Amino acid sequence: MAGEGGKGVRPMRLLAILVAIVVIAAGAWLVLREDGVLEQVTAARVEDALVANGMPAPMAECMGERLVDRLTIGQLRRLERLSPEEGERAVPRSVREALDRLGRVDDPEAVEALATTAAGCGVQLLRERF
Repeated sequence: MAGEGGKGVRPMRLLAILVAIVVIAAGAWLVLREDGVLEQVTAARVEDALVANGMPAPMAECMGERLVDRLTIGQLRRLERLSPEEGERAVPRSVREALDRLGRVDDPEAVEALATTAAGCGVQLLRERF
């Protein structure tokens, strides 16, 4: 009798493990796929950071999505160094201030992506207005 009970439990346990694996795999797919939850959250965070640092919302929305597509998480974190430090204004008031902040990033590829993305989004937003 005890042996029969053990046989009945094993298939149920294997089924539970299989279901757990499928759920975990589906969750990973939703999070990691292109346009997945992770990318959407990251794009939203980039947009929020841009707006918090003086970028108009439509421009930040355009740039956030593009920057997430072009840069790694590490590069996006390095771009956070553009945020004003103590005593600095939210938006640089001179070329020198802007260059100082760009120098803090210490990642030419990230800075280039930021510049080209800003230019591309600026052109796109102008086209949409006309």
